[in-house]
Amino acid sequence: MVLSRGWSLFLVAVGVWTWAIWPRFAVAIWNDERAWSAGAVGEGSPTGFLWVHALLIAASLGDRHTVGVLGIRAYRASRRPTPDPPGPLRGCDAHRYPSI
Repeated sequence: MVLSRGWSLFLVAVGVWTWAIWPRFAVAIWNDERAWSAGAVGEGSPTGFLWVHALLIAASLGDRHTVGVLGIRAYRASRRPTPDPPGPLRGCDAHRYPSI
């Protein structure tokens, strides 16, 4: 599968946006009184509120980081010229459509 440069840059933007937003959200969750059993930040044990949000943040960062990396790889691949295949298909587009 080959992505256009526009879609590749969109995927990179999703990855960058994720790393800009989710760490700030993690700090907000950490500083929320509902995240701690004692009702004060950092005191007592973590509550389910903190654990659920930590899992969501970790999953989102992992998924979107992968999307950003795939976007970078797709952008790099879109910049490389495709070599002509050897033999009778040289100079035609048949190598791009394997079902032909």
